[in-house]
Amino acid sequence: MIKFLDLLKINSQYSKELKEAASEVIDSGWYLQGDRVKIFEQNLSSFLGTKHVITCANGFDALRLILRAYKEMDLLKDGDEIIVPANTYIATILAVTDNNLHPVLAEPDGKTYNLDLTKIENLITKRTKAILVVHLYGLICWSKGLEDIAEAHNLLLIEDNAQAIGARWDDGRKSGNLGHAAGLSFYPGKNLGALGDSGAVATSDDEVARIVRAIGNYGSSEKYVNEFKGLNSRMDEIQAAFLNIKLKYLDQENEIRRKIADYYLENIVNLNLILPCLNDTQRYSHVWHLFVIRTLNRDNLQHYFFEKGIQTLIHYPIPPHKQKCYKKYNNLKYPITSILADEVLSLPISPVMMEGEIKKVVEVINRF
Repeated sequence: MIKFLDLLKINSQYSKELKEAASEVIDSGWYLQGDRVKIFEQNLSSFLGTKHVITCANGFDALRLILRAYKEMDLLKDGDEIIVPANTYIATILAVTDNNLHPVLAEPDGKTYNLDLTKIENLITKRTKAILVVHLYGLICWSKGLEDIAEAHNLLLIEDNAQAIGARWDDGRKSGNLGHAAGLSFYPGKNLGALGDSGAVATSDDEVARIVRAIGNYGSSEKYVNEFKGLNSRMDEIQAAFLNIKLKYLDQENEIRRKIADYYLENIVNLNLILPCLNDTQRYSHVWHLFVIRTLNRDNLQHYFFEKGIQTLIHYPIPPHKQKCYKKYNNLKYPITSILADEVLSLPISPVMMEGEIKKVVEVINRF
């Protein structure tokens, strides 16, 4: 069986270093808010090019904390509108509604599946205060026009960078260092994955960083002194130690993903499929967290892959606006989003795939 993502094999590459790091943490007697978290925050800040990184419990909390910090700064208030992509994992939208803010859903670009930046300005009202972009599947969603719109309307630009860590925009800036603040996830299946749940906020705004760190620590910057009604959302020392190791290898692993994607794009010739659309200038803007194809025969293709010993996944089969928890949005029409939910299929792509496995995926899909 060709696994969709072989986490055991990915982490086995660094088994010796990971076990040594775990042993060091155990023997240190210090398990929260220690030196390893500080070192990881510094290393990740340097990697992204931001002034601050504040670690937290998971990627969802990272987005929640950003929005909550802006509320504490009086830049957002209950009922304010946040423009978000309709085609995304539900966590993006949950972070908005969790803060009593109103998500305004925008359709994706039919080629990139990212938020269609040309449709944003028509959605802006007097209540619009921020745009939350998602770098979906590992591809940066950004433009100079987006920055101009935000500046013209005095809007916050927030990145959901859960899937694109290590991607570089045209001007050399990395995802996570494009907007005012960014949320990152280190869920085990991400390109930079922990061995458990973890996340981080990246920003170059001193006040955002201060408030995010305090809110994630029960609202406290000083022990037993609580400035905010906070959360308990912190990364532990052992995950920081693991991530410090894996961060060293992130760029080379992302490059392996790019080479696999190149092979898929060059060799998949089945005319019944729609492949990802990528121009030459976008090579380093994509880290291929997922390689997503489209077909009208999605269910049949997935079953065919399974019969041939290849795991595939669907990201995502039910759009957020069609979920039961968002009943009030169920009647809204987002046709491109709905088409994608019915047609997308993610092929195996990971830095530990063998050449024979990559070729088999291509051979099998071309015979379908």
